[in-house]
Amino acid sequence: MIHEILPVGPLQCNCSIFGDEAAREAIVIDPGDDIDDILAILRKHELKVKAIVITHAHIDHIGGAAKLKAATGAPVWMNPADQELYDALDMQATWLGIRPPPRTEIDQDAREALSLVLGDAQFQIRHTPGHTQGSISLWIPEENKLIAGDTLFRDSIGRTDLPGGNTRQILTSIHEKLMPLPEEAVVIPGHGPNTTIGREKERNPFLQRP
Repeated sequence: MIHEILPVGPLQCNCSIFGDEAAREAIVIDPGDDIDDILAILRKHELKVKAIVITHAHIDHIGGAAKLKAATGAPVWMNPADQELYDALDMQATWLGIRPPPRTEIDQDAREALSLVLGDAQFQIRHTPGHTQGSISLWIPEENKLIAGDTLFRDSIGRTDLPGGNTRQILTSIHEKLMPLPEEAVVIPGHGPNTTIGREKERNPFLQRP
């Protein structure tokens, strides 16, 4: 399985590009910006995008979805609980002092327990609210990888002081949906370096229960 991680946009969101070598198909997760760079990686590996998946509707993760969909024709997946946040994309752009990006219709509901298939791998959707109400993570057991969005970071968790955030909720999501995964599972967060489930169980100060 091809997997390239490209930090995109001014907030350096980790965009993941997964590709199946046999079918030459791809899933792109969190194309927040720099779509030309994402398209260059797709061309390099001769991949056709079958799905664009958004872990949550903050502008740094979804800002480039419309442009990537226009370039590839691929459907956009997002949890419907973040639709209101996506509808406020222009306001989000104002917060960051940037020009609002184009918007697109959401094609598929990224709901709990649904899966996307790429080659022999299943991308299992886990609804992990707390950073936003529609935040999702994707568990890929065949790759032993977790795409955590802004729910779990190396030594930290997603911020909960923005609209839709809830500290108790994000901790419940992490403990119930993510911590039961294998300790050696690689966690690709929405920003910053990779980690593992085992490392975060041991060292993440937000996850140490009294």
